[in-house]
Amino acid sequence: MNLDAAMRAAIEQADRVKGRTYPNPPVGAVILDRDGEVAGVGATAPAGGPHAEVLALRRAGGRAAGGTAVVTLEPCNHFGRTPPCVDALVEAGISAVAYGVPDPNPEAAGGAARLAAAGVDVTAGVLSDAVAGGPLREWLHKQRTGMPHVTWKFATSVDGRSAAADGTSQWITSETARADVHRRRAAADAIVVGTGTVFVDDPKLTARLPDGSLADRQPLRVVVGEREISPDAKILNDDSRTMVIRTRDPHEVIKALSDRTDVLLEGGPTLAGAFLRVGAIDRILAYVAPILLGGPITAVDDVGVLSIAHAQKWRFDGMEPLGPDVLLSLKPA
Repeated sequence: MNLDAAMRAAIEQADRVKGRTYPNPPVGAVILDRDGEVAGVGATAPAGGPHAEVLALRRAGGRAAGGTAVVTLEPCNHFGRTPPCVDALVEAGISAVAYGVPDPNPEAAGGAARLAAAGVDVTAGVLSDAVAGGPLREWLHKQRTGMPHVTWKFATSVDGRSAAADGTSQWITSETARADVHRRRAAADAIVVGTGTVFVDDPKLTARLPDGSLADRQPLRVVVGEREISPDAKILNDDSRTMVIRTRDPHEVIKALSDRTDVLLEGGPTLAGAFLRVGAIDRILAYVAPILLGGPITAVDDVGVLSIAHAQKWRFDGMEPLGPDVLLSLKPA
């Protein structure tokens, strides 16, 4: 297996634990033996548990000696709840380490230099774009900015409608697309909606498995707005915790969620427009169904654009078919 293929496998490992490692990043690791065969894989355990490299080394056993470790994030170089991963790699006799992106945390950085000083051959930047845009995306953003990464997620017809003229919206997208939404909810730290969505749709905002049961991990449910919501609203049930924030200011919402990393914005067109107007969205995930609805109910309201010359500019960074639908991923240009 070459380094690119091994890194893709490491990204897959990281994706499986996304949302379960806070405050540590979701990292994936693959150990290749001397012959380039996979000897062990691992991903970050919940806080206090072993890091990805350590788990992969344990599974590789003696085959790690003289082999190559492929890791999505530069191996850590500090004592936290666990010892430095660089020590484990050196002690296992690893001869080469390849990683995707450097660790932006100054306390943990320096692993590459430590490894090189110990005689380990180090390769940086392997599939760096794929790594930075994968399970580490939100954590890297939090490290850079100190604030949570906000993704606006919505479902729409191909003509940009979020509901039919009579207000019905279940279901615009397919079961396959909805399953993907629930997978992302289960990995997120919080889901934000406005009071309008609570009044109109009365959502539970839970992460559910394909059989309809609740996922093991549930995000914090957040209701934003100045109106009171009914104490009988489903969003206040016992399926998960709920926070009500009495404001219409997106910056105040983000500040209130500053201890979180991955925030999904799932509100209606008014809330989405408010966040877009102030530049408070870091990623757009659009689930687009091949249907036409027409009518007045659009996916987003006013975003502060008065002419085409002032259009908000985004660029695609991913496109994925989901059954009959397509998922578009965009980030600011």
